[in-house]
Amino acid sequence: MNPIGVGPQPSSAPVPSASVPSASASSAPVADGPVSRFRPVALFAALVVGLAASLLPLVTGGSAPWLVLRVVLVVALTGAALWLLRSGGRVAAGLVAVTAGLAGVVAGAGIGVPHLVKTGLSSTVPRPVAGLAALAFGLALLVAGAIVLIRATPGWWRLAALPAAFVLIQFGVIPLSAAVYATNVPPTAGAEAPSELGLELEDVTFDAADGVRLSAWYVPSTNRAAVVLLHGAGSTRSAVVNHAAVLAGEGYGVLLAEARGHGRSGGVAMDWGWYGATDIAAAVTFLANRADVDPARIAAVGLSMGAEQAITAAASDTRIRAVVAEGTGVRTRADLAAFPLDAVGVVTRIEGLVMFPVAELLTGASQPIPLRQAVTELAPRPLLLIAGSGESTVNRYYRDASPSTVRLWELPDTAHTAGLATHPEQWRTTVLEFLAGALA
Repeated sequence: MNPIGVGPQPSSAPVPSASVPSASASSAPVADGPVSRFRPVALFAALVVGLAASLLPLVTGGSAPWLVLRVVLVVALTGAALWLLRSGGRVAAGLVAVTAGLAGVVAGAGIGVPHLVKTGLSSTVPRPVAGLAALAFGLALLVAGAIVLIRATPGWWRLAALPAAFVLIQFGVIPLSAAVYATNVPPTAGAEAPSELGLELEDVTFDAADGVRLSAWYVPSTNRAAVVLLHGAGSTRSAVVNHAAVLAGEGYGVLLAEARGHGRSGGVAMDWGWYGATDIAAAVTFLANRADVDPARIAAVGLSMGAEQAITAAASDTRIRAVVAEGTGVRTRADLAAFPLDAVGVVTRIEGLVMFPVAELLTGASQPIPLRQAVTELAPRPLLLIAGSGESTVNRYYRDASPSTVRLWELPDTAHTAGLATHPEQWRTTVLEFLAGALA
């Protein structure tokens, strides 16, 4: 063999050892050489397999066909990632690691951490453990893949790593994690009826149109009018018992309905309340069939997610004669138009382009109509919006859709849905006067 850079030698002449290239020098990999020469590939492959194993417990639930599809998808993507690691080069391996790492971080942040906070490391609930494992594998892959890509990037182009990381986190990790969380809500414990308020709470159930059994407490009406009372995301009917006490004290029948997937209600929870119209229609039917209730005198009072559900439900159900909505926010991509076109508003809108379509893909519910459209369709029936600190801009946007039928009560010194706690007498007077006028 002729050493590189040395001419032909006579067969009898000795070859100086210094002129013979070493095996390590001749086999040194180039920047994007074959993966067989890329030492971290075995580590990447092990991390990808570990990530896949931790993701499988997270895709359980739902219908059998949907479960099979998700399992097949995880297995197929894992196989594709391993093939790319084996057959590609450094850049391909880095991209595979970053992509897989992103999936692990999103699953861990969207499922593992929230479930850990709500349920703890329960042996009967594998999601917290699996989610945290996915987060660990994801972070390892994300960091290792980023290092490989940065090292494979020439010269000054490496400075692009920081803005690229910002874009990945701001418009990838954050909106994707939010979408995963909204469609994988941690379970909430069943509520116990409080005794200190002196309410006669009757434990009742009723079925939604799609067969889901929903739970509620009911306080009978003494004035022939009734209210569907709706809690916020991640809570139960026990969160609105103080509001029920105010309403029942005025003689209203109060149905403290639990959203599906919350408390003792069946079905799968959706943190943005996209099943709200279906569930509230069943609640209104329950009230309309009560002997103590006049079907023409039914209203809805909702907090946060419950507020958004009440507005949307009333838009398509004229049996709801009035709505009180406290803490209304945004829950569809179209609702993001409520934000001004400043830096925060622009970033939020871009995040929504990722977040809401992904959430729709991950849930069996469809995006409801935009809240501004629901406000116009609710008219001429009245709507009372209660806005706490930082909520005025969004609520003014909804009010302006039908200013003749919408009243906005702004509480800039009040936390989200804390109107009754912060201003008890004013909340009582404002809400009861509004309902009295609407249900007269």
